Amino acid sequence: MRIVFAGTPDFAVPSLRAAASRQEVVAVYTQPDRPAGRGRALTLSPVKRAAIERGIPVLQPQTLKAQVSRDALKALQPDLMIVVAYGLILPQKILDIPRYGCWNVHASLLPRWRGAAPIQRAIEAGDVETGICLMQMEAGLDTGPVLLSQTLAIGEHETGGQLHDRLAELGAQVLADGLGLLRAGMRPVPRPQPAQGATYAHKLDKAEARLDWSQPAATLARKVRAFEPWPVAEAEIAGERLRIHGAVALSLAHAHAPGTLLAAGRDGIDIACGDGALRIRTLQRAGGKAITAADYLNARADLRTRQA
Repeated sequence: MRIVFAGTPDFAVPSLRAAASRQEVVAVYTQPDRPAGRGRALTLSPVKRAAIERGIPVLQPQTLKAQVSRDALKALQPDLMIVVAYGLILPQKILDIPRYGCWNVHASLLPRWRGAAPIQRAIEAGDVETGICLMQMEAGLDTGPVLLSQTLAIGEHETGGQLHDRLAELGAQVLADGLGLLRAGMRPVPRPQPAQGATYAHKLDKAEARLDWSQPAATLARKVRAFEPWPVAEAEIAGERLRIHGAVALSLAHAHAPGTLLAAGRDGIDIACGDGALRIRTLQRAGGKAITAADYLNARADLRTRQA
């Protein structure tokens, strides 16, 4: 087969490896190089780096809506286009070019969590499971029929970053299964998504990272997990703005106003919430690195004596 792969971030790299295992990938599409870091130097996407390492030609159009983009894809004569977290919309005229259309590796059990941030939204919502869907793409946003899927349990204390990495590897496995069937002449059967149960995973925004102590502790603990390692939850504690990397909810009855510091010791820093308390275990001061609550309290001796 002649495969064209489209992807940009780290999540897509395992799938690129799976697709390229038989040297069938004739080109890789990825987003244009972007400024990054303190020096704002142009930075290659993880998928571009992986493609260069494998000697695969790379294309980086600003859009796929132009005629020149369609002509470029047609010239590749693709049997299949695989899309994994690419970041650009594929118009219907692009979807129609490959012989077998376009497949998408999506990190949720569709129709739940269509959209940009399915991994983090699943944790934030308290879902106990998620998974991977290999989907036949159509013009709608993650609305196409599902070809293959596999479920994955979400760990009780799993962060967005940890779940991201597990789903990236599972996505590669499901994609490899689909490609194996296609190579054997057994094209996966498309199954329409259920009409009920669709939810939308809005793109993450740094403004969401600020913790609202009036919310239940369980809600805030899930947000801390979901937003690790980005955008990272943050809050003001004892007069200092801190980033919160690790926390657990306590079923603790109290009569204190939300945001009150209840206790501070080796086990963590307990903050009153609308329901229960949030025990902060790992945090970060401005300009510093992530440290344990115990290490933080070594610099804040004034807090160590605070008890409920």
